[in-house]
Amino acid sequence: MKELSLNILDIIENSLKANAKNIELNIVEDDYKDLISVEVKDDGCGMDENLIKEVFDPFTTTATNKKVGLGLPLLKLEAESCGGGVYIESEKGKGTKVKICFRKSHIDTPPLGDLPSTIVTVLATHPEVNLKYRHEVNGNIFEISTEELRSICNETICTPLVLNGIKEFISEKIKELHGGA
Repeated sequence: MKELSLNILDIIENSLKANAKNIELNIVEDDYKDLISVEVKDDGCGMDENLIKEVFDPFTTTATNKKVGLGLPLLKLEAESCGGGVYIESEKGKGTKVKICFRKSHIDTPPLGDLPSTIVTVLATHPEVNLKYRHEVNGNIFEISTEELRSICNETICTPLVLNGIKEFISEKIKELHGGA
């Protein structure tokens, strides 16, 4: 995919298909370590050892409507070609953690892309899910959760006006993390 936010959305959608109710998205950008790290952790149904071993095979999928699953295999290939990798930890009945790492300075490392739209898409399509988003850039941290958003917005975060406000708020906070005002 052309930007990591689309991969993130794909991984979160996998979490939701695995009946996750709580999802954590952690992003670290570190110029000093030359690293971009994305971690998605969920409390879904998890995977057994056999599925974990096969998850990077493009002909392995849990979807019943298709015969291939290209998301993780292509992401792994892309990450490894940029000096990084994709790592999965999962336990049946307890959840899954997917961690993606890229060498930040590599010419082929994709941009993070439109993270605010990715987050708002998840909120709009799955308002029942608890999402925690943490983003760190060179030691500066921004965190927000749907729990906080619900308390600020009197439980209603799924209206177009509120979702647009959330998107603008997250966009502004990401700019601040990168040194912009």
